[in-house]
Amino acid sequence: MFEHLSDRLRQTVKRVRGRARITEENVKDTLREVRIALLEADVALPVVKTFIAQVQERAVGRDVIGSLTPGQAVIKVVHEELISLMGQKSEGLALQVRPPVPILLAGLQGSGKTTTVIKLAKWLTQKQKKRVLVASADIYRPAAIQQLEKLAGDAGIDFFSSSSTSPLDIASAALTQARNASFDILIMDTAGRLHVDDSMMQEIREIHARLQPVETLFVADSMTGQDAVNSASAFNDALALTGVILTKTDGDARGGAALSIRHVTGQPIKFLGTGEQIDALEVFHPDRLASRILGMGDVLSLVERVEEKVDKTKAEKLAKKLTTGKRFDLTDFRDQIQQMEKMGGISSMLDKLPGLDGVPSHVVNQVDDRQFKRVVAIVDSMTPQERRHPAIIKGSRKRRIAGGSGTQIQDVNRLLKQFTQMQKMMKKMRKRGGMNQLLAGMKGKLPGAPF
Repeated sequence: MFEHLSDRLRQTVKRVRGRARITEENVKDTLREVRIALLEADVALPVVKTFIAQVQERAVGRDVIGSLTPGQAVIKVVHEELISLMGQKSEGLALQVRPPVPILLAGLQGSGKTTTVIKLAKWLTQKQKKRVLVASADIYRPAAIQQLEKLAGDAGIDFFSSSSTSPLDIASAALTQARNASFDILIMDTAGRLHVDDSMMQEIREIHARLQPVETLFVADSMTGQDAVNSASAFNDALALTGVILTKTDGDARGGAALSIRHVTGQPIKFLGTGEQIDALEVFHPDRLASRILGMGDVLSLVERVEEKVDKTKAEKLAKKLTTGKRFDLTDFRDQIQQMEKMGGISSMLDKLPGLDGVPSHVVNQVDDRQFKRVVAIVDSMTPQERRHPAIIKGSRKRRIAGGSGTQIQDVNRLLKQFTQMQKMMKKMRKRGGMNQLLAGMKGKLPGAPF
């Protein structure tokens, strides 16, 4: 989401880092570039003005001028002000009240509320160990209630069913059911509405009054940019929001909504929707996102994702296999690729790695997660014997594997060649220099580049 903004800010940061001395004049030049980058990212103009003024006040003061490392001091100021802009810390849900805890989701049409209801319910079930009931008061969109019921069933979430055609009655009955059945949390989906639609806004005010939700979350589509901020502000005036969930942050949005919405509404971003999968919901951490924007990486999020997604049994089995000198085969290779896919693929991990700005752009651009799917298809088309002993794969076997995987013989040849090189590198890593030897053998080419 922040690719363009990150590129612009990283270039600016590089130039500042190289200066031995910082003056008021070159601070102004730097901030001019930062201002342009923020405006291009669709950050609200009042937010840009406030941000630049805060950075300038600190940058031309004793925080930077006269510092032994002035370039790093400027970066530190920008980093801290980015965090301040988006909120000093992650703010969780207020769940420490008597159950059932009502949570109301509101937003514009097409913002992704219904899928977000299920993602949030799944997160609460898995991470917080809560019993969650979901319900929908959207009687207007065709099959909206049936959609939520289907998604809930697929995700293993309890769904409240009602034959009523009154949103208020549905909300009341769902709350009663949650209370009687001892659910911890009730999440209420509502109909999408335009903030200029007075009758619909009045309806959601009445649902809010009936439920008395502990959390009222505005679901904002980050792809809509500045309009998401304006809509959130309007809903906040009507409902007294307690937080925001930004959806579709894995798309090509410019990031202006994430940087503006806290400042404009005064309400924190609590979650980010990062994909279409049911578990593609992340807690929003302002400090981690600020680090990623400036190319500092986000190791904590990366570690958390590894702990959540990696099959520890398979990882320990592979580690034991390698340390005892057993041969790394194509089955192991496929398992490692599938583990990376579970974590969102190489491309989703790159911006969390510190120092990425030091990697040439043409190398980063080579990374394509679709190549992994092709590799898995090729390996799956092999027999167990071929995976253990790829040296036996010759002409007729290659033709069969290519036909079974929907690829070309050249693709099979490239995979076998790269796998042979990887085996050699794993052997060297075991015998000599560990990870340094492995990286040297890669010769600057990232995994996931076209094979």
